[in-house]
Amino acid sequence: MANIKSAIKRAELNIVQKERNSGQKAALRTSIKKFEAAVAAAGADDAQALYVVAAAAIDRAHSKGLIHKNKANRDKSRLSKKLAK
Repeated sequence: MANIKSAIKRAELNIVQKERNSGQKAALRTSIKKFEAAVAAAGADDAQALYVVAAAAIDRAHSKGLIHKNKANRDKSRLSKKLAK
C-alpha cells in the first residue's frame, strides 16, 4: 500500500475511474448487442433507431478515450453492413 499522500489519492482516483470506464464500456456493449439482436430478429422495425443509438455510444466511447479511433470506425462499419442486409 502507498505511504505518500499523492500516491494514496492516485490509487483512490484509479478505482473511481476504473468503475466509471467499465460502466461506460458495458453500456457500449449493451447498445451494440441490442442492435444485433434486432437485426437478427429480421422483422424488427426499430433496427434503424437502435443503429443510431449504438453508433452514438461508439462515438461517445471514442471521445472519452475508452476505445481507439480505428476500432470505433471498424465497429460502426460492421454495424452499418448488418443494417444494410
